[in-house]
Amino acid sequence: RRYPTVEIRAETFNGSTHVPVPSDSAFLKALLFELRLIDDHIFVEHRDTCTRINHSLVYSVRTEGGDLWPVLAFRKSGLIYACLPLVEETLEPRPPLLTVTGLSQGLALLLGIVDYISPSRKNEAEMNAKIGQLRNLLIQACPLGTPLNTNIRSLNSVFDDIQEMPTDENQPAWRSNTYKGKPQVNVCITEKVKCMQYDKRDVVDMWQVYGAVNCKCDIEGSAPNVTLSLNLPTNGPPLQDIVVHHCVTSVDPAMLMSISAEPLDDSVYNGPYKFPFVPPSDSFNLCYYTSQVPVPPILGSYQLVEEGSQLKITVNLKLHESIKNSFEYCEARIPFFNRGPITHLDSRVSYGTLDLSREKSLLLWVIGQKFPKSLEVSLTGTVSFGTAGKEHPTDYVCTGNTAYVKLYFRIPDFTLTGCYVDQHSIQIFVPGKPKITASRELISSDYYIWNSKAPAPTVYRTLLD
Repeated sequence: RRYPTVEIRAETFNGSTHVPVPSDSAFLKALLFELRLIDDHIFVEHRDTCTRINHSLVYSVRTEGGDLWPVLAFRKSGLIYACLPLVEETLEPRPPLLTVTGLSQGLALLLGIVDYISPSRKNEAEMNAKIGQLRNLLIQACPLGTPLNTNIRSLNSVFDDIQEMPTDENQPAWRSNTYKGKPQVNVCITEKVKCMQYDKRDVVDMWQVYGAVNCKCDIEGSAPNVTLSLNLPTNGPPLQDIVVHHCVTSVDPAMLMSISAEPLDDSVYNGPYKFPFVPPSDSFNLCYYTSQVPVPPILGSYQLVEEGSQLKITVNLKLHESIKNSFEYCEARIPFFNRGPITHLDSRVSYGTLDLSREKSLLLWVIGQKFPKSLEVSLTGTVSFGTAGKEHPTDYVCTGNTAYVKLYFRIPDFTLTGCYVDQHSIQIFVPGKPKITASRELISSDYYIWNSKAPAPTVYRTLLD
């Protein structure tokens, strides 16, 4: 969907340096090229140079008229979600991402579309029908280029059912309806941890924590005011790269100035993080953040070597003593790429159970809901393979002995940063005593342990002049 009024505003801000948005087909081709989904076998310096490492979902897309920036784009379940937010200032020099308010609005709108489409991704006919309804829904959600309601699922798909705008002039556009009943607030902090471990002296392990605070506020009134505070334990790592929902009415500037690109010092804002807001009618993410925690939750090493026709594997995992030893689930998956089915497995695990996948190309090590008292578990074994077939997994990166173990886990009632919501600090300026429920969780996301006996792809390496 294009918004001519927004494009005119962009031209006004940038004057002679304005880059016009090309046709839909030209933009799509340029975006696919930038995302390396076409012509990925060709080296293009401005896209593929090692000095250009993109740490965000924001891209600069090269077109015939110049470079379009900032293009917000990501892939999810086989679909590409993208938008071009308006930057309400000059683009030369490029402003910091945290100052571009359109980015958080665009991300919220795209995530609303993901939430609307994703439940139907396994049913192609249903998904196509939903995509066909998107144009009508976007007219309601984003009528003139500014997102008014990012919860696409709450909107009506046919114009006959569109409700009139509320008559109460104090009711914000993102509150599509009013609640009647006992007030209640549900808050959930979800932290995800990404990790790359190599067990090598010359390669730096890396990990990153990023969190989201989801809220559902069932409160009477056209524009109820709520204040929520996030707290950290003493000496807890500060929250950084904070992006807030557009319903937040004010925020301490020092909170937004803490970014992970800069080294931490004593002046970093470490809370409490207060968010006054007028909540939407439905569930929404109040804010997103990252943090630089000192250690990953699970330390591991993986060794895979070939001995004749067999592979000898050794996996060691250790839960850090600061981590809550209570999992909803914890398992390690060990895939074997570019090989045939496993015909022989001789293994020993110190804890948990080891299973072979139906396709006989993956070992599934179920550790369970707790690590033992030693907080250490190990797996050793030898594996033999048959003749490879088309149904067995292949990978252009994981060739030879380049391989990994991937961890999957969830720890309820725990966050790696220690971030929590104090229920007593939540202020709701409405009659009645609201019921408040607060929860938190830590979930693994792209948690890899690479074979230390072979070269592994690295996403970060210290650059020395």
